[in-house]
Amino acid sequence: MKRARLFLFCLSASLSACAPPVEERSAPPPSSAEPSFYRSLARAGAAVDQDAARDMISQYRRNNGLGALALDDRLSAAAQRLADEMASRSAVVPQSALNLERRLEAAGVQTKSGAANVSAGYQTLAEAFSGWRQSPPHNARMLAAGARRMGLATAYAKKGKYRVYWALLLAD
Repeated sequence: MKRARLFLFCLSASLSACAPPVEERSAPPPSSAEPSFYRSLARAGAAVDQDAARDMISQYRRNNGLGALALDDRLSAAAQRLADEMASRSAVVPQSALNLERRLEAAGVQTKSGAANVSAGYQTLAEAFSGWRQSPPHNARMLAAGARRMGLATAYAKKGKYRVYWALLLAD
């Protein structure tokens, strides 16, 4: 009996030594039964569900008497470049009006007005959306009356301070 317990203990110890430390383990792959807005994006290759994001933000806007948003491929590409930039810097890059205007212009986005919500540390779309709603400046941008189009992207940085970086771009 003692030998069996010792064997199981040694087997357990040797198997756990093979596993990466908890902080290095990637998030489990998404489950098909789990709504996409609850899926962790804190892993390499994870991408935000743009349709779910559009639907979530559009419903929130409709609940506040505003119109729905359409996904815009150019805004999404610009958002991805911004999220990647933040992940590579391991820092949130605030967007001044002039900087955002230049960024949208470079992406070929035609707009009279644009807005950006940038953040980091939220692992799921639900967390990011909730954080933006609770922040008066971020919330005001999501509820901009003139917004008609959006692009949203995330970038993962395994060794980044916040791991998941978010960029939401809105335009008329």
